[in-house]
Amino acid sequence: MRKTKAKKRPLLPDPKFNDQLVTRFVNNMMYDGKKSVAFNIFYQAMDIVESRKENTEKSALEIWKDALTNVMPHVEVRSRRVGGATFQIPMEIRPDRKIATAMKWLILYARRRNEKSMAQKLAGEIIAAAKEEGAAVKKRQDTHKMAEANKAFSHFRV
Repeated sequence: MRKTKAKKRPLLPDPKFNDQLVTRFVNNMMYDGKKSVAFNIFYQAMDIVESRKENTEKSALEIWKDALTNVMPHVEVRSRRVGGATFQIPMEIRPDRKIATAMKWLILYARRRNEKSMAQKLAGEIIAAAKEEGAAVKKRQDTHKMAEANKAFSHFRV
């Protein structure tokens, strides 16, 4: 690269849970710069998770963090051209990319659910992911299967 790497800007923790990870999640979920709308959706989803949870000793935020951990991929396949052929090469994922990918998948598959409001969709996906089921967890399992299937090409890694 010609220029120096851009500095990471510090994120302010969210007002309710005082957690930077929540702010990062809400920033991913936000449309058209409407952060207050995104925060409202997230907090409503947390309230729904709180009311629907089965495990009484865990808070809604802990359930959300468990869901995020369950969706996080550890390996992914990257395309690499070797001698005219393109190979899918399994690679470890950086920790910050793991979190970002998990958040994107959780939001994407929440949006595709068939519930009335986005808060209900998000809550449903969070509860499903915390139990290691749901579309986002399936996506992680498929990614891991793909990496496992292409393990033979791991010697092409750079």
